[in-house]
Amino acid sequence: MNYKEKYEQWLSFADEDTKAELSALTDDKEIEDRFYKDLAFGTGGLRGIMGAGSNRMNKYTVGKATLGLAHYLKSKYDGELSVAIAYDSRNNSSYFAKTAAGIFASQGIKVYIYDTLVPVPVLSFTTHYLGCTAGVMITASHNPKEYNGYKVYDSKGCQFCTQDAKNAIEFINAITDYSSIPFTDDSDLINEIGEKELSAFLAEVKKQSLYEEKSDLKIVYTPLHGTGNIPVRRMLEGMDVTVVKEQELPDGNFSTVRSPNPEEKDALTIAIETAKKIGADLVLGTDPDCDRVGIAVKDGDDYRLFTGNQTGALLVKFVLTMKKDTLNEKSTLVKTIVTSEVGANIGRKFGLNIEETLTGFKYIGDKINKYEETGEKEFVIGYEESYGYLVGTHARDKDAVVSSMLICQMAAWYKNQGKTLVDGLNEIYSEYGYYLDYLDSFVLKGKDGAEKIQSLMTYFRNTGKDLFDGIDEIIDYSLGVRDLPLENVLKYIWNDGSWMAVRPSGTEPKIKVYYSIQDKSKENAEQRLAQIRTKIKEIIER
Repeated sequence: MNYKEKYEQWLSFADEDTKAELSALTDDKEIEDRFYKDLAFGTGGLRGIMGAGSNRMNKYTVGKATLGLAHYLKSKYDGELSVAIAYDSRNNSSYFAKTAAGIFASQGIKVYIYDTLVPVPVLSFTTHYLGCTAGVMITASHNPKEYNGYKVYDSKGCQFCTQDAKNAIEFINAITDYSSIPFTDDSDLINEIGEKELSAFLAEVKKQSLYEEKSDLKIVYTPLHGTGNIPVRRMLEGMDVTVVKEQELPDGNFSTVRSPNPEEKDALTIAIETAKKIGADLVLGTDPDCDRVGIAVKDGDDYRLFTGNQTGALLVKFVLTMKKDTLNEKSTLVKTIVTSEVGANIGRKFGLNIEETLTGFKYIGDKINKYEETGEKEFVIGYEESYGYLVGTHARDKDAVVSSMLICQMAAWYKNQGKTLVDGLNEIYSEYGYYLDYLDSFVLKGKDGAEKIQSLMTYFRNTGKDLFDGIDEIIDYSLGVRDLPLENVLKYIWNDGSWMAVRPSGTEPKIKVYYSIQDKSKENAEQRLAQIRTKIKEIIER
């Protein structure tokens, strides 16, 4: 069917609210965008703009994903099946979670659903803790307010990786009749969970504590209207923490920020203003589903925002310093292919094995699963440049609860030495060289945008080493690299070790360009980065 036929089909079966929304549409381009394809269940699950239509997040697309997933689980496992479900603070997250619960129950699958919003790592932990067959988290992470999403986890609490995702997608795509989806919210198979499971998670996080000496460190924390408020504050009990009142409570409209993403400069603006008033040492902000954390550090009279690579490198040094007596030949650090080398180099100096994965924390979680199965390696720390970190194996996804606790302990450790995290970072640069890391994201929406992203990747692939002088090597992950799954990523490596990577986002209509410039001089690195970024921008925006 073309998009107009699909639009008419939806008008024939949808509920009254959906029909009203669709009937009010007058822009043909908008109708095309909502129906030119089905919202894809990819390797990261579902993610899209909320609204009526086959290319939107709504009860029908959530229902299709859930029914297909239920069919897949029943085909793979015998006996009683169960699924843990949780949700974040986004608009419709609770509704989508309950929609999924009802559909699983209609298929004879037992459901454990949280009675309140909780972070992603809590769902990851809970799936394994309760012995569930799978887990589902309703979240769009740090995306703008218009988005929501649906992540799927295996029995260990790791997001579905390549084979599981591929198999589930086949079952989901086999469902073509939206009107056949069984919606119900009344079943004895649906069980509410809450405080008991959350407390069990926090007890596991507490086991990762590394430094509890008294300190006069002052912290400002913002949950950015999300799920981090209660669990993060419980992990920081005993420390001097001021919570940003304007951003403390859940708000699916994220009314005080342009975007609830701690990677973006202005997300921490209110928190930094609060910190200036009270003279805080550290600003901490977690995203809506509390799997990412960003920080700003007092530096003279102002506050310096840290990148994910910088915070990750500091955490690697802190964690390994505190654990140095327990490290052995199996101890391993895992990072993604677009994460800076500085943290890995610190790990190497401590004698750790270094493993690289594709972008997406699920691949780090999958490494933990494999280490447990084989016993060949032991996971110590994993992180990615996009502000996601994990210490411990209580979760198989990035965890801003444990990261927030450890970042604050690290800042207290430095303060008790008369230093700040800025000093700590400078010490790393002094020892390992200067690394300038940056990310550009170019938004290209709709069908036209998707086609342009595809053509840009073709251009970058065909241009090869002619793109810039001094490129030594190009790694095309779509052709297969080591034992990694095939992925549409290109990485250009210069002869001095600097690199640039290009990839389409798996969750947003964006093409992303990552830069990592190595130089002894900060000024030279900045100048070189500016030149590279200018050329890339000209290529993408022409």
